Formats: sequence, C-alpha cells, structure tokens
Amino acid sequence: MAVRSQEKRFITIRLPRSKSSALFQHQTTSSLPTIRYFVGIFVAAVALYFALSAGINWGVSRFDDLRYGTTRTFHSDAVIGIDDSVTNPTHFVAMNINRQVVILQIPGGDTNKTRLINGPYLFGVTEDRTPVNLAFNDVNNDGLVDMVVNVKNEALIYLNRGDRLSLMTPDERSSIALQP
Repeated sequence: MAVRSQEKRFITIRLPRSKSSALFQHQTTSSLPTIRYFVGIFVAAVALYFALSAGINWGVSRFDDLRYGTTRTFHSDAVIGIDDSVTNPTHFVAMNINRQVVILQIPGGDTNKTRLINGPYLFGVTEDRTPVNLAFNDVNNDGLVDMVVNVKNEALIYLNRGDRLSLMTPDERSSIALQP
C-alpha cells in the first residue's frame, strides 16, 4: 500500500500598496535629488555673482590707480584769461587728498602766483579713491572760459570772474539752466 503524504500548501497573497503611499514614496525618492540639484545651482550662481563683483571692483580700482595714481591726481592745461596766454597756459592740478578735493591753479606756469581752490569734501569709506576730472568751457556764455569739476557723477561749475575762479551761486545756476 502506498503511503500518501499530505502536503500543506501555503498561499501567499500580496496586497497592492495603496495609491497614496506609492505616490508618496515615488515623490520623495525622485524629487529629492532634483531639489538638491536646483539648490546647488542657486548656491553656485550666488557664489559666482559675488566672485565676479569683487573681481570687477578690484579691476576698476587698479585701472584708476594706473590712470590717476593712488592719490587720484589729474593734470590739465587751459587758457582761461587770468595771468596766462596761449604760449603760457594755466596749469591745473586736481587732487583727492583724504576725501577733500583740492585744485591748484598755476597761472601762466608761474608757481609764485599759485592759487588754491577748495572743492567738495567726499563722504564715504572708499571716497579717498574717487578720481577728479576737470573740463574747461564757457558755461554761461560771457566770453570767459569757466572750469567744470567732475567728481562722483556730479559737475561743480567754477565761473571765471575775470580775476579768479569761484563757485557758481544757486541764482547763477538757475539762470544757466533756463538758457537754450
């Protein structure tokens, strides 16, 4: 007689995951590297911005050092009609000395007649490195050459009074602005 063995069979039933848990696991595992990627790009962009800004500021400062010197000195010659001539023009030296703009006027090249013109005081931490430029033209159409001091995107006008250069008054400024 044959012995029949009884086998017990177990059936394993796998239940499907709920849609919400499957979706949650999918989002967290696939979006986490994407978020890290964009955060990394943002941090790199900010670091690049600061590095480029610092580099550009350094380059502009070095260019101004080469062009004007570290004391920010500007030289110019002009015939303004005060103790000078075409053969002996007046020499001007504009300097930014510790944030104080100072202009030396040497009429006709004669150092014994040197005049000192005080310009504006510049406020700010790095303003001791701001360059000063001079331009000469007849601003008020009186036939005399006037001096324009350009500093920090501003123009200060010194009118030629025939014997000296002096800063323009507000009334004179308004009358010049009204002229065409």
